[in-house]
Amino acid sequence: MKYDFDTVYDRRNTDSIKWKVKENELPMWVADMDFRTAPEITEALVKRAEHGIFGYTDLKDEWYDAYINWWDRRHGLKMDRERLLFCTGVVAAISSIVRKLTTPNENVLIQTPVYNIFFNSIVNNGCRVLENKLKYDGENYSVDFKDLEEKLSDPQTTLMILCNPQNPAGKIWDKETLYKTGELCAKYNVTVISDEIHCDITEPGRDYVPFLSVSDDCRKVGIMCMAPTKTFNLAGIQSAAIYVPDRNLFYKVRRTINTDEVAEPNGFATVGAIAAFTQGEAWLDELREYISENRKITEDFVKAEIPGMSVVKSEATYLLWLDISKIGKSRQIAPFIREKTGLFLTAGAHYGEVGDGFLRLNIACPKTLLYDGLNRLKKGIEEFRNNY
Repeated sequence: MKYDFDTVYDRRNTDSIKWKVKENELPMWVADMDFRTAPEITEALVKRAEHGIFGYTDLKDEWYDAYINWWDRRHGLKMDRERLLFCTGVVAAISSIVRKLTTPNENVLIQTPVYNIFFNSIVNNGCRVLENKLKYDGENYSVDFKDLEEKLSDPQTTLMILCNPQNPAGKIWDKETLYKTGELCAKYNVTVISDEIHCDITEPGRDYVPFLSVSDDCRKVGIMCMAPTKTFNLAGIQSAAIYVPDRNLFYKVRRTINTDEVAEPNGFATVGAIAAFTQGEAWLDELREYISENRKITEDFVKAEIPGMSVVKSEATYLLWLDISKIGKSRQIAPFIREKTGLFLTAGAHYGEVGDGFLRLNIACPKTLLYDGLNRLKKGIEEFRNNY
């Protein structure tokens, strides 16, 4: 490999949320990576910093071109520059859009288990969480379309948040699933926010399908949120984008992010995004290979060393969804493992009650840390079994 993903960097005392843990603890929970970003991106950010003047920043043509060319080349989605917006983050975008497009006590539909912050964005804006629980057959997740239509048909349901690819299970939604979802949402006049922040971190050889690329219905009701931040480990520079093909919906979204003051880039947000999408492709492809290796290591280790646990088949993200339903509940097991071994995982219950039989594991780290985490996981599960 040209790029280094094996070096372990000390992230303690760097204001890292992930690494704000005790000395003996190993955090494998929050979704950021323990790899340095692509050196091409670092060079661009350093060059900008060396200028030494950090006044108000505007978008330039290169920012629009970077997004448009990347999604066209890698994902087959052609975007209109006039419908592309900057935002400080995907969560900021989602919360702002929920606030604008709903009124208090309306339903916002999510498909659980799903990213826990979706719950916050809904409840904090006075709306009701409506769960379309995904079907799990012991190996894979799929959409319960009968339940989905029933809940979308409720006049109180005005908005749906789609996670594509799905977090925490790493499911890439296929074209047929997205087509049916768009068709139902158009039928019942439900707007879809599609969170596609994990879209570039797929298994080598696997592509994801942008929701807006599927049909006229999807483009009519859809709002796509995207960013370089998960892909290139840039969450701290606060950089994202929103794409809204429908003219009327676009103006509503533009108004809300400007009203909420989350539409202005800082001095590094555009520089980082441009460098990522114009110079980071080779680094990303090697990253995907490395994460794929880590995924296989984890699957093999769990199968051989931890009876009763299984890894849900994952096609995207660097997050693995561990099925512990034969062992116990996540609300009990996750803190037990952390107390006994120092391994910090996320309890699946955070992603909805249907997730309580699971743990979420972040494998975006050098292999030495991964093996350390897996051995701690094994020890924690063994001790849990001996105590309960």
